[in-house]
Amino acid sequence: MRQFFGMSQRGNLEEAVAGLSRPQFLMLLSGSGQFEAHVKQLEKLYPGVPSIGCMGMGYDTRIVEQGVCVIAFLDGVSAAANVLEQVSSMPMKYIHRLEEDVCKVNGSMQDTVCIDFCSGNDACVLTTINTVLKRAGISLVGGTGDAGKVSANGKVYEDAVAYGVIRNQNGRVKTYKENIYHPYKNYRFIASDTDKANYIIGKLNGRPAKQVYQGILHVTDQQILTQTFKNPFGKLNGDDICIISIKEVNGNSLACFRQVNDSDVLILLELGDYRAITRQTIRMICKEFPKRSAVFSVNCLFRYKLFSEQGYMQQYLQDMAALGSHAGLVGYGEHYNNRFVNQSMTCVVFE
Repeated sequence: MRQFFGMSQRGNLEEAVAGLSRPQFLMLLSGSGQFEAHVKQLEKLYPGVPSIGCMGMGYDTRIVEQGVCVIAFLDGVSAAANVLEQVSSMPMKYIHRLEEDVCKVNGSMQDTVCIDFCSGNDACVLTTINTVLKRAGISLVGGTGDAGKVSANGKVYEDAVAYGVIRNQNGRVKTYKENIYHPYKNYRFIASDTDKANYIIGKLNGRPAKQVYQGILHVTDQQILTQTFKNPFGKLNGDDICIISIKEVNGNSLACFRQVNDSDVLILLELGDYRAITRQTIRMICKEFPKRSAVFSVNCLFRYKLFSEQGYMQQYLQDMAALGSHAGLVGYGEHYNNRFVNQSMTCVVFE
């Protein structure tokens, strides 16, 4: 297979797809002002080609903040795309679509992946999708787009998740997740007074969550929202850590980007040597996939902000280019199989 990346910083879709012919799967990443028009235009240019899209920034060796990106797979993939609607209330209602598409692609654990773009309610969506993918042994990588809209096959949807099921006809696929954080000292908290609907942590170990966070890190209310780049919370999931970013201060509570429930055990995390961790991820991928056709990744918006503030974002994209054809989305939350994570990078590698 082969991956195509095209972009236009000024939002010209025809410029972005210049040179692209006979794609077998398409992903559209567009700025909010032109998203709907780009969705329709892409369908006219490539009618009937399975496609998904969302509002967001894209990248290969450059970042595209306001324009448009098109990522295409061609020359050796089988793909199907569709959407699950009403994800805030009943995503299971449409699960037969995914079941049919998995059968249509006729993939396996070794050669097939699901890529999704979601408008929200991610944790519930991933649990729903996993009921199908787990049976088939198919992995998933994806993320949350901006403004609550996604697209599939030339149509725009709200309150939905768009997905593509892609089979590599010429080799393996494998998904990866990169975490640049590690536990900070031995802090451990029991969450209480949570608001699941609004992702709010009211108390930690019986004390107001904001005061606990401030007391440990010695930051003001205003500094909390940037301190989370360096010290987010984490939730233990077996041997893995799910990162939980702080979204805003809500009185004496903390609103997060991921749901926390009463009695959840949380830890405090600390930023590690992200440059060294990136190099380690690249080495691991190269070892497991000596020959790579494509890498598609989703990087968290907070990672993008952190790397940009540290003057590392452009170097990061250059480092990842060592893998070959690398492109992706800056997301508002990252998906890895059945997990909704924050401040992470997830990716799928095609042999």
